[in-house]
Amino acid sequence: MSGKYLIIIIALAVLVGGGLFYRNYSSQVQALSPEEAGEKAISYINENMLGGDVKASLMSSTEESGMYKVHFKIQEEEHDAYVSKDGMFLFPQVVSLEKKPQVADQEAEKKLSCEEMEKSDQSLLEAFVVSKCPYGTQMQRILIEIVKNIPSFKENIKIEYLGSVNDNKVVSMHGEEEADENLRQICLREEQEEKFWDYLGCHIKKGEVDGCLGEAGVDKNKLDGCMKGKGVEYAQKDFETAEKYQVTGSPGLVLNGKMVDEQAFSKTEGLTMRSAEMVKTLLCCGFEQKPDFCSEELTGDPAATSFSETYGASSGSSGGSCE
Repeated sequence: MSGKYLIIIIALAVLVGGGLFYRNYSSQVQALSPEEAGEKAISYINENMLGGDVKASLMSSTEESGMYKVHFKIQEEEHDAYVSKDGMFLFPQVVSLEKKPQVADQEAEKKLSCEEMEKSDQSLLEAFVVSKCPYGTQMQRILIEIVKNIPSFKENIKIEYLGSVNDNKVVSMHGEEEADENLRQICLREEQEEKFWDYLGCHIKKGEVDGCLGEAGVDKNKLDGCMKGKGVEYAQKDFETAEKYQVTGSPGLVLNGKMVDEQAFSKTEGLTMRSAEMVKTLLCCGFEQKPDFCSEELTGDPAATSFSETYGASSGSSGGSCE
């Protein structure tokens, strides 16, 4: 028997054994009500797995297969998790023993190497985001970390935005507040470029606007004029570009006019997903001849999601998107 199949059998044995243990355990516990267990799970998720202004909200909690199935929402995205009846164990994901597992063939996994990247004399990385998406701010934080350490990269990075225009007004996936912030950032990028990165570096900490505009030295009159005037035209160009590349989620990365699969690239190159080093390496892979500053090593730690005072992620996923 090959090593690969032995590992599979052991893994399945652990899953089955764990399931039998849980069924025996669950018959002996002091059960909470579905609502109590659901609220306890949401509290844990908010306190330990999410940060900043992003909060999970409970939609329903019902009994299913000896556990409670908790259905909840994070911003506009809906998710399911499972909780033991006593509220002691949270299962973000479960494996159904009624379905035959699909074992991935490692040789068939999608890979994307540096050599396969589209090349250019002046590599350009376009990052499409929305300003209230926790993963969009994660990507912004990464790009800020890159330009802070290697300022020359400002010429090779463009942050663009997803959305649409309706009745000459910008619309975004997370509502009016996000649409206004997207427009504000677009106007700064287009008309006060020297202030854009400073404002962004401040804004991603707490989501503040007025204080960060002042800290970055933004001309507020000029900004207001843009947001009430030409800003919508700038935004429309972003939205049309995103549609051309078929970008549907925040963040979406385009290198030299080609969409990039972050996960496939990071896996092939052995880099941590959503780290400054990974995104810098990706950008440098787009050069015909890599400039000397590509050899500068940045942090390989994943960046924090949502608004955060610090670069590093204390918990949660290093990937994800808002769609």
